[in-house]
Amino acid sequence: MAETDTRDRADDPDTAAAGGEAAGRGRGSRFSVASAARYASVIGLVIVFIAFFIATPDFLTTGNISDLLVSASILAVLAMGQQLVVSVAGIDLSIGSNLPWAAAVLGYLATHGWPLALAIIVAIAAAGVVGVVNGVLVAYLNMTDFIVTLGSLSVVSGITLLLTSGNTVPVNSHFLQDLALNGAGPVKWFWLVALVVALLTAFLLFRTRTGTHLLATGGNLEAARGTGVHVSRMRLLAYVFSGLVTGVAGVLFVARTGGADPSLQTDLLLSSIAAVVLGGSSLFGGRASVLGSAVGAVLLESLINGFTLVGISQNYQPIAVGGVVLGAAFISRFQK
Repeated sequence: MAETDTRDRADDPDTAAAGGEAAGRGRGSRFSVASAARYASVIGLVIVFIAFFIATPDFLTTGNISDLLVSASILAVLAMGQQLVVSVAGIDLSIGSNLPWAAAVLGYLATHGWPLALAIIVAIAAAGVVGVVNGVLVAYLNMTDFIVTLGSLSVVSGITLLLTSGNTVPVNSHFLQDLALNGAGPVKWFWLVALVVALLTAFLLFRTRTGTHLLATGGNLEAARGTGVHVSRMRLLAYVFSGLVTGVAGVLFVARTGGADPSLQTDLLLSSIAAVVLGGSSLFGGRASVLGSAVGAVLLESLINGFTLVGISQNYQPIAVGGVVLGAAFISRFQK
């Protein structure tokens, strides 16, 4: 199990690695593989861009790249929440239903006369409540994170369907339309939202004592507890943060689609995990890379975007994304 290496955090403000420099000469080959795995998202993104540039001239156009980054912004925000949970050696499967839950709350309140700003705040808070429940069950009742968040995935999905009667709730808002379509010059508002969430995540993880404690909790739970870290509080914080940023992604989702779709977003769930691991984080905790997770999100969206432009059937797209998820799981073996 990796343990938090604060020296690595000092050298690299974006990555907290555990025990990497302690590898001896006899483990040099494994170290090189782990180092390559750390940059898997960047390497993969370059390969995908070159492949689709060759396959279609429409891929590397200004308009397509702009649309691609807008779509990737939602996944990048989700990946930031998943990043914090993975940092403490957890997993948050409830993202798949928490996003449509936040979207449904926003849609319900907006169509019942609530001011949009207040509806957005309540929607984000509603997603945060799911994070609180997950965190309490995992951190203070010592329940398995996989089981807890899988249960939340089902329960929250059912509540969302009850709230919307299983129907998409249209949300007509000039503000949300502007958020999805416009920006400050060539920079889209979606990109700025994702950037703010990423910077907040990076600051929390790599520039605060709390971030050190979060990574220490994921690196070695008992050692962190022995040094006075409130590990239960750190695990709770990770799930609450994940819930809140999922709420932000839910707002972006409504702005992007023009309505609140209550159906499960399992593709985004799987992609959020894959983006984090492809970015250089370890599913075993103690290692995080915010920039890598963001690049991983762009990589996964680039695959879907490129397949669409090339004319490959949507039926094949889940196969490709699933293959990337399996590849990410394989990569995580070298980051333990």
